Amino acid sequence: MPELPEVETVRRTLNELVKGKRIERVTVSLPRIIQRPQEPEAFAAALAGHTIQGVERRGKFLRIMLDGLVLVSHLRMEGRYGVYPADEPVELHTHVRFHFDDGSELRYKDVRQFGTMHLFVPGDDLTLPPLNKLGIEPLDETAFTLQTFKKALAHRTTKIKPLLLNQEYIVGLGNIYVDEVLFTAGIHPERTADTIKPAEWAKLYDAIKSTLSRAVDAGGSSIKSYVNGQGEMGMFQHELLIYGREKQPCRACGASIDKTVVGGRGTHICLRCQPLPKKRRAAAKPNAK
Repeated sequence: MPELPEVETVRRTLNELVKGKRIERVTVSLPRIIQRPQEPEAFAAALAGHTIQGVERRGKFLRIMLDGLVLVSHLRMEGRYGVYPADEPVELHTHVRFHFDDGSELRYKDVRQFGTMHLFVPGDDLTLPPLNKLGIEPLDETAFTLQTFKKALAHRTTKIKPLLLNQEYIVGLGNIYVDEVLFTAGIHPERTADTIKPAEWAKLYDAIKSTLSRAVDAGGSSIKSYVNGQGEMGMFQHELLIYGREKQPCRACGASIDKTVVGGRGTHICLRCQPLPKKRRAAAKPNAK
């Protein structure tokens, strides 16, 4: 699933490609993509005649801003947008087409068919599902401070990895970048938030900001099928320190990288760089028979 850096890259490229374009009509080939309104015909009719003012992002969601409407789109596993000439053949798994009056089309393609689209009047998009319960934006210099970060998580007894994945606290982090930031901060993913020390919170905070910023600058990580709005791959996968490197030597200490499951998610760990405190190890060790 695209995470914050990938969605931000899509936002930037789409903003260049579709800003100022007027929608003449909309074709919906897979009705279940459209979540609001429930009728795809109403969705298409509402968008006809509107002009795209720009593309914004909230967490892993795109907010396509129109004159009088907001289209909230989630790419889920493999959703992707692209702009094409109207006469170019339509690829398989293209489920929604926005036909512009200049002869081009914005097409949404989704092999897995998990993506969603919600249409709102401005303001309602931030107070109703799916955006209403989202947490802090980690690249927002005003909202995301060390103090707000610690306030959201530090008192909790939940393991730190599932907490960082929970979009109600911090948005945009998925499995790839949570593994990366925990490694960078030297924190074991099974540690509970209430055991993390003040200096470690500072390291984790800095790791989130620096890792996401570097990933955005590199255009995201092209793991599996991700490409941006212009069909280009991201490059940050070449800079990943731990994710996807099971049994390879740690770039920091040379120890072999382990892979386990934490909170139901595949998790990469360097046990030398991310030690589990002794008390926690003893509690986790199964009883001898």
